[in-house]
Amino acid sequence: MGPGERRWRAERARLNASRGPLGEVAGALYPDVPRVAGTSLLCREGWIPDAPIPLEDVRLEWDACGVPPVVADPSDGLPEGYRTYAEAMAALAPPKIFEDRPAYRLLDAQPPVLRLGPARYFDGVNVGEAVAHELAAGVDGLPLRARVGDPCDLERRTALHAITTATVTASGSYVLHWRDPAKVAHAGGLHQVMPVGVFQPLDDEPPDLWACMVREYAEELLGMDEEYGEGFVQSEWPFHRALTSAREEGRIRAHFLGLGVDPLTFALDLLTVVVIDDAAFTDLFGGLVAVNDEGAVSMAPFDGTVPQPMQPAGAAVLRLAWRHRDALGITPG
Repeated sequence: MGPGERRWRAERARLNASRGPLGEVAGALYPDVPRVAGTSLLCREGWIPDAPIPLEDVRLEWDACGVPPVVADPSDGLPEGYRTYAEAMAALAPPKIFEDRPAYRLLDAQPPVLRLGPARYFDGVNVGEAVAHELAAGVDGLPLRARVGDPCDLERRTALHAITTATVTASGSYVLHWRDPAKVAHAGGLHQVMPVGVFQPLDDEPPDLWACMVREYAEELLGMDEEYGEGFVQSEWPFHRALTSAREEGRIRAHFLGLGVDPLTFALDLLTVVVIDDAAFTDLFGGLVAVNDEGAVSMAPFDGTVPQPMQPAGAAVLRLAWRHRDALGITPG
């Protein structure tokens, strides 16, 4: 390993050890950009609806030919011989799970309408982790961050988006996650709600928020394998049918609360809340794992507080869910 590679890996380690403080520094770079619910999560006017939107009322539009991003696959700060940040990361500091799977790019957001286009997971890594790395390395002037410009301008970069879900019982507790930096490519060392996953398709399915969320529930809360095998039909999967039936019966209530951008990594999150009646939670998630492939899992009181350090999207969705707790049917003890 050459000196450039050693330097890069040391800077990467510094980033993973300091994402909380670095996020505060990054947030201060955008003093005029609106925030979500008093958190550091950045947004645009209109991205946060006045009231929760039932998930079934969110309309997804498809555009296969969106405008190409202004900044893509930057080489800033990479060791010699590496073309992209994901390539350097795979060779020098790979997390446990790191695959360039198909994903969706958010092209426009006017809730309840979201316009999507095709992308790959590494499209987001190559810009988002690179701008965070640049800040951790103390690069003068932050030239890459300056080239990207407004973090909420969805044409400046390939804006991949995760579905960040606060899972809250009707009596007032929620599922809390600590993201292990040895296991994840993004937001290691921070607390987060669960489940959270990049919005991406399984095989050739059309964009479907609920289908993606159900898979994340199985993988993150119950530790199920994310390899579903050939011939898998999600609508026939017993776990999908159980969650969907509970939702149709009103024992599970899923709502969209808005979206926002992490100032450190430019990660874009769709903020959702799923409220589950206590008996249904026990039936469906009585086997809640203590550790999953991305970190440690626990239950926390839903009382308006936010554990620290926490990923901005997690803090934002908790604050919004607390703001709308009466409308969502949550009655904390």
